[in-house]
Amino acid sequence: MGCDVVTVSTDTEFVHLAWKKGEKELANVKYPMGSDRTGRVSRLFGVYDEGSGHALRGTFVINPEGVLLNSEVNFYNMGRNIDELMRKFKANVYMAKKTNEVCPSKWKDEGDKTLVDPGAKMVGKVHEALS
Repeated sequence: MGCDVVTVSTDTEFVHLAWKKGEKELANVKYPMGSDRTGRVSRLFGVYDEGSGHALRGTFVINPEGVLLNSEVNFYNMGRNIDELMRKFKANVYMAKKTNEVCPSKWKDEGDKTLVDPGAKMVGKVHEALS
């Protein structure tokens, strides 16, 4: 995939292990699951809830230079969509090479239509440009 995947939560490593052993959706997880018991990492990313001591569900795409390219924060009971996350990841990789293009919301893979050299002339004409 060309990236590192790490999950971090305010749960302990023992809770992570129990989830991994007991939840079939996590049975094949190969990436590290970090424990942020103090909330330090969660605070750095702005997702820590001081009232509950838990972190909201944050997803962050950070490039190798340490630049935040994409972030999404959901409430505790809102799941995330891996297909949409992968679409955003691939779009960020593609757009890093094509800096004069813009990725529309329906873009899925290299070869899909992008908007080249967008600007004020495109206001109100995006639909036509993508057709």
